[in-house]
Amino acid sequence: QLQLAESGGDAVQAGESLTLTCRASGVMDNCMAWFRQPPGKEREILASIAGSGGSTMYADPVKGRFTISRDNDKKTIYLQMVSLLPEDSAMYFCAGTTARCLRPSLTPKWYTLWGQGTPVNVSS
Repeated sequence: QLQLAESGGDAVQAGESLTLTCRASGVMDNCMAWFRQPPGKEREILASIAGSGGSTMYADPVKGRFTISRDNDKKTIYLQMVSLLPEDSAMYFCAGTTARCLRPSLTPKWYTLWGQGTPVNVSS
C-alpha cells in the first residue's frame, strides 16, 4: 500500500517562499495532490499532478504562486510555494488516488490516500 509522509512545513513571513515535500513508499501510479486545511475550515484541494507528472492543475487561489511537481524515481512529490500570504496558513496534506491516473483532477473525492500533514504558518 502507498504510504505518504509530508515534511517542510515552517513558520514564515508573508512574501517568503517555502517548499513542501511528500515522500512515498510503495507503488506510485497515482495522481497526486496537495490539500490544505485552515483551523475551523474545510479541507481544500490546491493542486493536482498526473501519474506521469506530465500535466498539472491548480486551484485559483494558488495559481501562479504554487507549483506541484513529482519525481517518480525518487517517489517524491513537491509543492513549491512563493509569495506566501497569511491566508495560506494551514495544515498541508499530500494525497493520492487509489488507482493509476493519467489526468490530474481537482475533484477531492478521488483522493483517498493521505499523509499526516505538515503545518505552514505565514505571519503578516
